[in-house]
Amino acid sequence: MNDRIGEYASKKFPRSRRNISLMLEQGKRRHVIHALIEVDVTEGRKIIRDIKNKTGKKISFTGWIIKCIAQIISEYPEFNTFRHGRNKLATFCDVDVALPVERIIGGNPRPMVYIIRKVNEKSVEDITEEIRAVKDERISPDAQVLGASLILFERFALGAPMWMKKVLLWALRNNAFVRKKHMGTCSITTIGTVSNFQEWNIAIGGITKKPVVIDDKIAIREQLSMNTAVDHDIVDGVPMARFTVRLRELVDEGYGLKDIVRN
Repeated sequence: MNDRIGEYASKKFPRSRRNISLMLEQGKRRHVIHALIEVDVTEGRKIIRDIKNKTGKKISFTGWIIKCIAQIISEYPEFNTFRHGRNKLATFCDVDVALPVERIIGGNPRPMVYIIRKVNEKSVEDITEEIRAVKDERISPDAQVLGASLILFERFALGAPMWMKKVLLWALRNNAFVRKKHMGTCSITTIGTVSNFQEWNIAIGGITKKPVVIDDKIAIREQLSMNTAVDHDIVDGVPMARFTVRLRELVDEGYGLKDIVRN
């Protein structure tokens, strides 16, 4: 029997991965609306290249998308709203974006969530600098998926038995203020993994060149695929449609980038 199995390696399932699995399991309990969209990033990417050529500044594409999304959330506060308990809603003024960043800890890659606070008050340049700084930050091997700055009780929760974690995460789901503190008010990721536990999430896909009709003429444009997921308990289909329309408008015009060129 052993001869049929062949050689293999066995190791313990990491605690950090168990925590991610638990969050994904909790995320399944939400009532979610999904919107699969494409946005034209041709102009934005051109401006980013021009900024680099003229000023030497390297603007983060992800940072620009984050700024566009934060602007829309500021315009439509229902997207910055959480359920609090059974019968209350909490709408926040600050747009805090959770961004999963992969770090190398102990020689192994580990996804960690960094929260960019008050994105609605920051420029694309500010966001770019913050993202790059966190990627270079030294991380303790004790840090878990929610980040390095956990208080003692939170560290205990992440290291607790699985049944206790489920109870604690249930409490987290029902407290809007604790959820905002640890997970922001929305999340943006390229794969939609850890942030599936968030109230709502935007997963960024790849960029492909596609033929598009503009002014009755066919042009080749760069299209970014995106999946937007929102909590149906709070947001209905019509506000979701307004969100996607506004997102296309801001991305098409290169929102937040032209100010950098002028400066």
